[in-house]
Amino acid sequence: MSKQDFFNRDSQVLGHPAGLFVLFFTEMWERFSFYGMRVLLINFLTMAAIGYNPGWEWSAENAGALFGTYAMLLYITPIIGGIIADKFTGYRWAVVIGSVIMTAGHAAMAFETELSLYLGLALLVLGTGFFKPNITSIISEMYKDVPEKKDGAYTIFYMGVNAGAFFGMMLCGYLAERVGWSWGFGLAGIFMLLGTLQFWLAKPLFGGIGDKPGAVEELEEIEADGVITEEEKEIIKHNPFTLLDKILIAITAIIGLGYAINDPLSKIAGIDMFSFAAVGDFDGQYVAIIIGLILFLYLVITRIARYAPIVRDRMIAFIIFAFFTVFFWMSFEQGATSLILFARDGVNRTLSGDSAIAYNIVNTLLTVVPLAIITYVLIRLFKATFKRIPGSNLVLAICFIGVWGVVLWMLNRDWNATAYEVSYQAIETPVIEDGKQKVDESNNPVYLYTPISDETKLSGADKVVTQKVRISEQEKFAVGDQINIITKDNTNTTFGFLSEERLAEARLRGEKIGRESGVIPAQISEIQSNQVEVTTSWFSILNSFFIIAFASLFSKLWDSKYNPSAAVKYGLGLIIMAMGFGLLAFGSYGVAEGVKVSMIWLILAYLFHTLGELCLSPVGLSYVSKLVPARMIAFMFGMWYLAIAIGNKLAAVLGGQIENITSQYSLSTFFLIFTIVPAAAGVVIMLLHPVLKRLMHGVK
Repeated sequence: MSKQDFFNRDSQVLGHPAGLFVLFFTEMWERFSFYGMRVLLINFLTMAAIGYNPGWEWSAENAGALFGTYAMLLYITPIIGGIIADKFTGYRWAVVIGSVIMTAGHAAMAFETELSLYLGLALLVLGTGFFKPNITSIISEMYKDVPEKKDGAYTIFYMGVNAGAFFGMMLCGYLAERVGWSWGFGLAGIFMLLGTLQFWLAKPLFGGIGDKPGAVEELEEIEADGVITEEEKEIIKHNPFTLLDKILIAITAIIGLGYAINDPLSKIAGIDMFSFAAVGDFDGQYVAIIIGLILFLYLVITRIARYAPIVRDRMIAFIIFAFFTVFFWMSFEQGATSLILFARDGVNRTLSGDSAIAYNIVNTLLTVVPLAIITYVLIRLFKATFKRIPGSNLVLAICFIGVWGVVLWMLNRDWNATAYEVSYQAIETPVIEDGKQKVDESNNPVYLYTPISDETKLSGADKVVTQKVRISEQEKFAVGDQINIITKDNTNTTFGFLSEERLAEARLRGEKIGRESGVIPAQISEIQSNQVEVTTSWFSILNSFFIIAFASLFSKLWDSKYNPSAAVKYGLGLIIMAMGFGLLAFGSYGVAEGVKVSMIWLILAYLFHTLGELCLSPVGLSYVSKLVPARMIAFMFGMWYLAIAIGNKLAAVLGGQIENITSQYSLSTFFLIFTIVPAAAGVVIMLLHPVLKRLMHGVK
């Protein structure tokens, strides 16, 4: 696209080519699907098999092992997908191929069987490999003649990323928790399919953009842009990949991929491919991964050492940044694992009276205002491009009608629910600790209350007491009505009403797995004022909301005279994020078993995590192009994504230990790990600022 074409096109929207907004909505629906599924997965896998919305009752450790491998591979396959698009398919076809594969993956997960789960995750990994690197490449190609507009274009595009994540987690999560898991997984797949269709039907807007370039054309563009200088050609020529380099790359890749597959395989299925490498009680897979890391470090060090001094120093600086990136994502991505479980089982999500009204007002504004703004953009796109791409516009219209429908249903449900106090029978059991009755901070004895289901067989020693709980339901009851309730979490502290259909499903499920159905006879004891139960997934939308709210502020700060160095930004990002976990450690300190903490601690934690992300995010990928020779950019991008992949895997593995660490120590101790480690890493990299400054040789 020439500069003249850019400004003279009839199909402009908000000063940019309409094609940008087609990509905006394509990415929005892909992120809607991706984050909508992601926010459900750990919750679904670990949810009790007997309950309002039964899951598979996996341990957090097993669920974390599977999710960690999935998250890790999501950052590896795009490297391969980018190469395939460059060599064979072109960017646009790669996006379509990836979208179709991901749609199939979401569809598979909606069946909720073990085979369909693994197949679905595998398809999502493959599809992301094609989709993720290539849709941004289309934007880059679209703006190659107008680089001054590129920053604005990427800002608009990443608003689509966050809008998709926001609505995906909110709506898929709400449907899954209120209606059923398959509804949440299915909604993610539907919008992935519609997003693919609208992108494909918008083909006339792009012309030749995104097609595979010919070899001659590609070479001319590279030389014209000055990507490879004569000096850099000499550097590459004198530092080719040796046979040893290639062997080490192959060995470390096999070990890394083997570990990623073996970790969930050994924990879930009991099949350990690395058992031969075990040393005493130390698992063979950990021995293998340590060997792999040593070999990889040798490869990186020996290869970088062969470069000219300035290039070598800059690449060392890049490797240092990549190393500390692992610590950031290891902690930040707890939002996909341990924080989901904490929100479900450890946070008081039931609001009553004025608090419920305030939440409904905030949630309505949070949902309706951004959706109205995006709908306005859709209308502008519709007016500018309907004659050229009517099919794409109609598909987008269907998407937004669907989203508005789900949003209005959700808001109506929360605003019009009736609050009830319900009484039921429970067995009171003293909590014994170190051979004595456990007491709380006020020196009151602590008891565990086990609800009595209609199948519970009582013994003479059981002490039966009446417990009361609040529920919020659409159905209308009168005081004294007999109803059936069932637990909605893994701690028997949140309950839901069983309709005739759900009651039959609960009894059938109990028979199927050979356990009590968990159906608890109860009685309506009081009709109360407003009440709402906040979904577990609602907290996950806060990251996207805070990014949208604060991104422009941080952008202005980095463009001002107060713009700190890369090392300081990294340190601030790690330390501020650690403060969020510090608040969680403080909020959960000394909390007795079965007692839930205020949701304000989790809201504040997400705020600090996002502020940390906004400090660190400007540094990351931008320094790949600044510090690395142009001919090595693709390889070092791979290194960068490898660091993020390792961080994601570590996040899930450590997050999966929340149950073990909490039972052995405390929940506060678990959060302290993610307070101390990233804070220490942040201090270290800030202290390394003088060293990094010398290594970067003037790069800012």
